[in-house]
Amino acid sequence: MKLFRKKKKSTPPLLFWVDVGCAVIRCKGKILISRRKIDSHQGGLWEFPGGKRLGGESLGTCLEREIWEELGIRIQTVRFLMRIDHAYPDKAVSLYFYECRLMAGTPQARGCLEWRWAAPFELKHYPFPPADVKILSYLTLLQ
Repeated sequence: MKLFRKKKKSTPPLLFWVDVGCAVIRCKGKILISRRKIDSHQGGLWEFPGGKRLGGESLGTCLEREIWEELGIRIQTVRFLMRIDHAYPDKAVSLYFYECRLMAGTPQARGCLEWRWAAPFELKHYPFPPADVKILSYLTLLQ
């Protein structure tokens, strides 16, 4: 008689969770998107600009700092839109999306490959990370 042992379930590695502020900046019916540097996580894909929250920093302060560093513009957060939690194989992110207002400056590609103003219906033509699917659907419905 042959005995079969149950396969042990492998436990997934502990993921490193990162809080990320993401700005949905609108101007004249278009939304500002930026393309991630090739050597970064999800490199080469398009995103809503923003970045990692530093310890003790509010999400609004995080967004203002990150947008200045990446694009050289000043913004003001207007309202919270949604939170998306997503686990990639190597890390997990909590994305906090805020509608933001452009206060000063013209975007420059400082911390990204490039940037664009895109109409909501055009967003489907840009490759975004898997975590952004829900916000893309939301923005497309709001047109």
